[in-house]
Amino acid sequence: MKSVHIIGVPLDLGGGRRGVDMGPSALRIAGLGEQIAALGYTVVDRGDLPAPIPETQELRDAHKKYIRDIAKVCQKVYQTSLSSFDEGAMPLVLGGDHSIAAGSVAAAADWARRTKNLPIGLLWVDAHGDMNTPATSLSGNVHGMPLAALLGPEPSELSKIGTFSPKVLPAHTVLVGIRNLDEREKVAVRTQACTCSR
Repeated sequence: MKSVHIIGVPLDLGGGRRGVDMGPSALRIAGLGEQIAALGYTVVDRGDLPAPIPETQELRDAHKKYIRDIAKVCQKVYQTSLSSFDEGAMPLVLGGDHSIAAGSVAAAADWARRTKNLPIGLLWVDAHGDMNTPATSLSGNVHGMPLAALLGPEPSELSKIGTFSPKVLPAHTVLVGIRNLDEREKVAVRTQACTCSR
């Protein structure tokens, strides 16, 4: 693929702190597109997908805060990323809320299965495991749940995105940079048999 589609997702519903919606702008201001173009790729900036803000949304479920709104944005991420793949481009999804991975990884998994009949591998580079579920999360923040949804059935609103679940097998998943796991998350990592690296 010699073309890269930049897709901004200024979502700010998944965590307990505000500000991650500025991630796409910060990366653009830092010259990400120009740096990729300097490597010889054609860069197309597809702009930002619309994302609601917490002040205009209803919390609904304290165990998975704003999950319906997050799932709607992730569905748009999935559709937009899959469209880029189908056009022969590599989608590069910019954000700050970890929840958006439920959409971008689902698109990659669907495309690989449909076009190559192959499963994907996943490098999860993060200080946290993001393998909580609504039943294990102490905060109810959905940005701590996307990897759980990619590996299994919960939260169901995210795991249902795309055409199949799980999107990636635990044996094909490597967690890199992990330094802070909740006690129940440690059990999930061991149970799923994901590979961890600090």
